[in-house]
Amino acid sequence: MRKLFFILISFFSCSKIDENGFKDYIIKKGNHRSVCKYNTTYNDNFKLEVIFDESAQYESEDPLNQYDVNKLWGVSDCGQRHMKSSIRFGWRWLNDTLEILWFKHQFGEFEFETITTVDINQLNNLELSISDTEYTLSVNGVSKSTPRSCSGVYKKYKLYPYFGGDETAPHTVKIKIKEG
Repeated sequence: MRKLFFILISFFSCSKIDENGFKDYIIKKGNHRSVCKYNTTYNDNFKLEVIFDESAQYESEDPLNQYDVNKLWGVSDCGQRHMKSSIRFGWRWLNDTLEILWFKHQFGEFEFETITTVDINQLNNLELSISDTEYTLSVNGVSKSTPRSCSGVYKKYKLYPYFGGDETAPHTVKIKIKEG
């Protein structure tokens, strides 16, 4: 029954793929999530194309929350739920700049670091590679690595756009993602 529930959610919560292979992920004003899809994989290498439009520009109610990292795309890891072990690309609008970061949960704690900045309405090529010892995340050829807390190949589930931290989306946010 639970599996049927996830299949139905996946079917009804996805936008269609456009003529260029992109899906629109929409986080509505006042929400955190774009979709509740459940897709699993054993892959350790991922390629994405991502386009942010002007809706990626926002101002948090609490100025300190402007430093929070919104989640873009990633995977759970180490056979754990994503709040225990995961790696993701993140993003935030900070100082009139769109930053792309890596965001990692490890042992229930999180860390992040800026990879680079990108422009609005620009096509961005993202790559995630998982080895036995580290994660390597690249954005338009700029790469950063961070240690991995386990080794081996695990079944993972994919993680999709999520706004916040504490605050929800201050307006509707649209992100185009093409998984390669």
